[in-house]
Order: sequence, then structure tokens, then C-alpha cells
Amino acid sequence: MPIADLSTRQLRAFAALADQRNFTRAAQRCHLSQPAFSTLIRTLEDTVGARLFDRDTRSVQLTPEGLQFESSARRLLDDMQDLIGDFADRVERRKGRVSVAALPSLAAGWLPEILAEFMRAWPGITVELHDALSDACIARVRNHEADFALSASGGQSSSAPDLRSMKLCTDRFHLVCRTDHPLAKEDRLSPKQLAPYPFIQMTRNSSVRQALDAALHPLRLNTVFEVEHLATVTGLIEAGVGISVVPTLTLFHFQRKSLVTRLLSARGLSRTIHLVQRREGSLSIAAQTLHDLILQRMGSLKVEDMIAG
Repeated sequence: MPIADLSTRQLRAFAALADQRNFTRAAQRCHLSQPAFSTLIRTLEDTVGARLFDRDTRSVQLTPEGLQFESSARRLLDDMQDLIGDFADRVERRKGRVSVAALPSLAAGWLPEILAEFMRAWPGITVELHDALSDACIARVRNHEADFALSASGGQSSSAPDLRSMKLCTDRFHLVCRTDHPLAKEDRLSPKQLAPYPFIQMTRNSSVRQALDAALHPLRLNTVFEVEHLATVTGLIEAGVGISVVPTLTLFHFQRKSLVTRLLSARGLSRTIHLVQRREGSLSIAAQTLHDLILQRMGSLKVEDMIAG
């Protein structure tokens, strides 16, 4: 017997009659006329190929086959109810899961307020945040480990036909140095002014380093350290080891009394932030809701406003 031949209406009618042991009361419970209810039970018995109820003028009893069928029927009804309830919770955003990958500068600076707003509005949805460099963010999207990513890699080139992206903002770059550094009081800075001074670089796989290398070539900087984390850059600059150049979205790391930041003017020196997702398939309701909230909040802000104080 194909399971598809059984309907939820038949199973509910069976359960009602097994409970009530009376056709009239069972039909009322199912909001059916007695003839329609009797037809439903008869059709069920024809479908399973066995008599499920013994009935006479005085009583209705389950047959041995009916007793055996009852446990499975009630389990199917419970599973169906759980399925419908779970799905309704997800549609109404009372339940769900969303995973987002983001550049550390966004994950630490601007995104937390958005995530907090989202979690207050839909506390039943589980949120996963993966803070990683651009390539790792994109890899998580490709591997279905993240629903979407906030990355400096757009994924729109011919090398990434499986991804689509949306530009969110363009990030400018700033010199960071100590207040007592010779460049601290310069109002307008050019890349050539940086060359004589010890310079702290980010690693070559970071979007910050890639943007700097592309824009400043062939200028050679006096690199003394190459590090992975902005907190390390901050400590080295505060100690007077050197200077660095970082995007606007990272400036919250450098808001110290001992440090100053100055906008650096250089042709092509910028970093574009994209929202990247897989081209095929739709986002879940939970993921789409966070996606839309990020776009809404990003659209109402300038990059300068996104610097956490």
C-alpha cells in the first residue's frame, strides 16, 4: 500500500472513531455529516485492505488489525502536527537559523548592533557569525557553511559564476600614527610621505593589504612587521614601532588618546564591501530577514557613521 494513498483526513477520522467508539460523536468531532464520516472510514479500510473496526448497533470496537494500525496512525498524526507547527514557527520567524560570514572589521565594529536588533526582534532564531578574511568568507558561502557573507571580494567575475553580490559601500583609507609622529599634524597626505617611516603591514591575504599593494605600486614601503590582527597593529603603533594605513571601517580599533588618524589621498586606494550569496537557491526566511535588515541599515548610513565609538 503506497503511503501516499493515506490522507490526513482519513487518519484523523480513524483516531476520532478510536477515541469516541461512536460514529455520531466521531463525525461531530471531525465536523462531518455521519454519512460522509462513514464513507471516509470505509475508504480508509479499503485503502489498507483490512477491516479496522467491528461495529454493530450497540458498539464500535477496534479489530486486532485496527489495534495494530492505531499506534502507527497516531504517530503519523503527531509527526504531521510537529511538522506543521515547526514550519509555522519558521514562517512566522519564531524559529530558524541563519549563518553569516563577515570581515573582522564589520563583525567587530558595525554588525553587532544589527545582530542585536535582529535577535531582539526574533529571539527564537539562532544566529551564527563567522568572522574571517574575505577568501574564507567566500569559501563558507560556497560550502553552504554561511547563508551569505559581508566581504571585500565581490564574486561577480567569470571565476565565480556560482556567486552573486551586491555592493554595500566603499571604504576609504587612513594613516594611523602616534600623536607625536611627524605625520600627525599633516592635513593632506600622499603615499610618498609614508615611505621613509617604519610601516606595519597586514598579511598578504587580507583585503587591506591587497588594496594597499594595488594602489601604491610601485611605491615600496619600509615594512618592519607583517601581522594578522588589527589589535596587534594598534599595539605596535602605540609602542612607537611604526605607522600603518587602514580602512575607515577599522578605525574604531585606533580610537586612543595616543593615536591620530588622517585621511590618505591616493588614486584607486579604496575597498568595496559586498554582500555575497550563492547564485542558485533562495535564502531561508530567517536568512532573508537578516539579509534585508543589513541592507536597510547599511542604506541609511554613511561609512563614517559605521565607525563604532
